Amino acid sequence: MSTLDELPRTYDSKAAAERYYADWEARGLFTPDPDAPGEPYCIVIPPPNVTGSLHMGHALNNTLQDVLIRYKRMDGYNTLWVPGMDHAGIATQWVVERQLRSEGLDRRDLGREEFVRRVWQWKEESGGTITHQLRQLGVSCDWSRERFTMDEGLSRAVREVFVRYYEQGLIYRAERLINWDPVGMTALSDLEVEAEEDFQTEIWSFAYPLAEPVAGPDGRVIEEIVVATTRPETMLGDTAIAVHPEDPRYRHLIGRHVRHPITGRTFPIIGDAILVDPEFGTGAVKVTPAHDFNDFEVGRRHGLPMINILELDGTINEQGGPFQGMTVPEARAAVKARLAELGLDRGSEPHTMALPRSQRSGAVVEPMLSTQWFVKMKPLAAPALAAVERGFTRFVPKQWENTYFAWMRDIKDWCISRQLWWGHQIPAWYDAEGNVYVGHDEADARARAGIGDDVPLTQDEDVLDTWFSSALWPFSTLGWPDDTRELARYYPTSVLITGFDIIFFWVARMMFSGLHFMGHVPFSDVYIHALVRDEHGQKMSKTKGNVVDPLEMIDKLGPDAFRFTLVAMAAQGRDVLWSEARAEGFVKFQNKIWQAFRFAYMHIVGQAGAEGLDMDAPRTLSAYDRWILVRLGAAVDRVRASLDEYRFNEAASEIYQFTWSELCDWYLELCKGRLYDDTDTEAARADRQAARHTLWTVLHALARLLHPFMPFLSEELWQRLPGTEGTVVTAPFPVASDYPEDPQALDEVAELQEVIVAVRRIRADMELSPRTPLTVRTSDPTLLRRHAQALSDLAGVATIEEGGRRGPCATAVVRGRDLYIPLQGLVDVDAERARLDRELKKSDKDIASLERRLGNPGFRAKAPPAVVEEFQSKLEAARQRRERLQAARSLLD
Repeated sequence: MSTLDELPRTYDSKAAAERYYADWEARGLFTPDPDAPGEPYCIVIPPPNVTGSLHMGHALNNTLQDVLIRYKRMDGYNTLWVPGMDHAGIATQWVVERQLRSEGLDRRDLGREEFVRRVWQWKEESGGTITHQLRQLGVSCDWSRERFTMDEGLSRAVREVFVRYYEQGLIYRAERLINWDPVGMTALSDLEVEAEEDFQTEIWSFAYPLAEPVAGPDGRVIEEIVVATTRPETMLGDTAIAVHPEDPRYRHLIGRHVRHPITGRTFPIIGDAILVDPEFGTGAVKVTPAHDFNDFEVGRRHGLPMINILELDGTINEQGGPFQGMTVPEARAAVKARLAELGLDRGSEPHTMALPRSQRSGAVVEPMLSTQWFVKMKPLAAPALAAVERGFTRFVPKQWENTYFAWMRDIKDWCISRQLWWGHQIPAWYDAEGNVYVGHDEADARARAGIGDDVPLTQDEDVLDTWFSSALWPFSTLGWPDDTRELARYYPTSVLITGFDIIFFWVARMMFSGLHFMGHVPFSDVYIHALVRDEHGQKMSKTKGNVVDPLEMIDKLGPDAFRFTLVAMAAQGRDVLWSEARAEGFVKFQNKIWQAFRFAYMHIVGQAGAEGLDMDAPRTLSAYDRWILVRLGAAVDRVRASLDEYRFNEAASEIYQFTWSELCDWYLELCKGRLYDDTDTEAARADRQAARHTLWTVLHALARLLHPFMPFLSEELWQRLPGTEGTVVTAPFPVASDYPEDPQALDEVAELQEVIVAVRRIRADMELSPRTPLTVRTSDPTLLRRHAQALSDLAGVATIEEGGRRGPCATAVVRGRDLYIPLQGLVDVDAERARLDRELKKSDKDIASLERRLGNPGFRAKAPPAVVEEFQSKLEAARQRRERLQAARSLLD
């Protein structure tokens, strides 16, 4: 057993992390046995990209998951937290291609097989950095079950899903409009497209000549129709002009044709009430079905030709005639110049728009017509929608259900093919005539189709969207399609914790995949956490220079205080505004706990010949002991309730308030007199043993209560506290029923606290030295005399008298009973009255000045919100100060 001298004066969180984490992992404490008892509780980690590094969003997300897993593990559940990484098709390919370019190589020089080998090599050497960083955060994943979306087991699951979908008619191949990255030369999901906000461009108008002049309603000849666009080069692929069928300016033109001024083609003017707003622009809209998503739908409705004008690298193809081979910016300028030469330029005006760019390459994304693989979504979405509507899966906070519903009710077929080499290659093969054969591998595809080896087949070169494999994560990581022990035990999982930005892309897809292949929702709850922003509420970005590196914070604050800060800020539905100053406050909280432990340890163990805790010795619990145990039970109850409802910040707040305010500020102070009393009587010894045992009981519970939030500090306390066994990781989480209610102790100590606070306030208001002994007089001093030692230690009360007001007195009222503190000899009453009168006048001037400033509409309109808030806080503080001054002045009348 350690001595007090061997306990460090300050707690070192990083040293504790190094001491305990590797030991926990080596002992298999995070690895459950599926056959062991206990209700299953499972979380699958949102798999970070293999290319990723820990950022603040990861830190928040994984800390919250770890809080739940550690809590449930201690509470007797059979807990599994499955870690893993996503192969991140486009991101990873981009990283390795960049590496190749630095070597003067191109992936096409290597060929597919060698390139994929190089990616695997990179993954083994450099990928997965984030899993090591997560260990620094202290997460208790079962690393023995770590999965990767490209490992053989998950790849087999992907192929199985593709084959089943295909056989069920839910996967098809068709020509559709998709997001195209002309630099990465691949289709992109919407998530891989980032909008460059406030992009400054122009909206440019030009005229299309009518194929034949038409007389208008007023008899005047109409020879042209004017349209506007931000992308003039796309007019090379126009196949219609759309107007509103009820627009009197144009309805007589519906069915007429215009002549393309560059290619000479003619195409119709059509009526379309869905696309065209007659109040916007000229009321006529050019339609380019192969290069605009809205126009594509118009083209399908009206059976328009779809003319693709772009090569895969984004240059103009043969459909562009004289502009063939130009880049989009070159073609844009050339088309404008040519139309101006033809006298068809009708002017331009500035325009602000969101420009879509590829998340990885930065290229401007082009809508392009392409043959791709798709999943039919309507049949899959319906059960997933119903599952949430009927409460089989709930969103927390509930309002995020609306986001889920909006997407699922307006769902489009999912483009699942990507023009990459890194990823799950589509298990489809083609013969010379273009017939498609699908199977788990080529042999299986041949067998299913009944074709022999004499028919040459070529595998589809595309890979599947990364989200295709991620959609299977809750069951593929547990061994599906095999019927494993883990799958039977832990599916469906218990909760998913994720950000709101991937409700569309991941949560919804896991929902319909789980329902379709497992017949059950993949998780009961979906907790959506908010963004981590800077302290001013700004989104973190490298361009703003306000990115907070969690690894730097862990190094600076230690993992315990860093984690506790994140949890304390994680209020439902509210963004986390990271504040390092607040985080430093939780470092102080961590140290407060440690100093309280050192104090308790000295008395529990016994130092310098003094007696320590004897578990078998007689003890008589005081009102203070009973009170702190009841308060501990209430704290345990509220922490449990908060965690069960995902109110993480409230759980952290409860632990903080109990530890700092009730344990440290009150109980430790209330029991010092007993602990330092060296009277050698049976009653005194029993009293000391009661205080020591109560301290041990509270710390024994506090270490366990803290563990999900501050795992390393809690283990340090647990290992050093006498009478503990094993590790706190598997110790039982406290239950409120272990600390029975005691209304009498609660009421008695609460009244004592009110008396102490009242006396302290009077001492502060009258500016009396803490060392000045006070007398308290009251009509019934029974309770005060029973707690005379506490009043002396905590409020400096030297004398307790029975009686009423005699002479100048400060007065307080506690529970309807007057307390009088005689002031004669303590203050010069006349001088104190004069001083307080001066202070009141000055306070009135300060309040009036602040009220004038805040009442000035110009100040409120021009000052930043933070400045206005600062002045409001000053006014509130000034008013509170005046109330205190007035109360002190009233005492002297």
